[in-house]
Amino acid sequence: MRRFLPLLPLLLLAACGSAGGSARLGGGTSAPIECAPFARALSGVQIRGAAADWWWQAQGRYQRSYTPEIGSVFVFQRTGRLRSGHVAVVSQVLSSRQILVTQANWVHHRVTEDQPVIDVSAANDWSLVRVWWPPSGQMGITEFPAHGFIRAARPSSHDSIAASTPGAIRAAMNGG
Repeated sequence: MRRFLPLLPLLLLAACGSAGGSARLGGGTSAPIECAPFARALSGVQIRGAAADWWWQAQGRYQRSYTPEIGSVFVFQRTGRLRSGHVAVVSQVLSSRQILVTQANWVHHRVTEDQPVIDVSAANDWSLVRVWWPPSGQMGITEFPAHGFIRAARPSSHDSIAASTPGAIRAAMNGG
């Protein structure tokens, strides 16, 4: 838990919301990547565009929920810090108020696995969360508004998410 994914030189990823971001690969080659293509490749949820817009695009196409489920995509709203929002894939559900996620670009230029997220909303509906911040080794202090969870079409498990992560990185880098 709480680890950076130490895979290949593919791990250097650009910020989720940056239009011109790139990942530095072995040999000095660059390739664009964002959180949305990574989440799409890992979850199978076939939505495109800015991460925050996934919630509205899922309506009528995928089941949406305010309760986490392994393999579902957690959609963060736009904020001053998350100009395009953010998406992460739920890798474990620990309790009604704590999950682990696998995501690209929460930490700039990194894919992180099994990062804790806690629900701090008054209604226990995952509309306001705090996220683990690996550089400090503790839970972040910023509270982020969230839309909710988009259910993946296929069932998933923690082991299948972990095993699929390297392929999701490659797919996202190839235009996912």
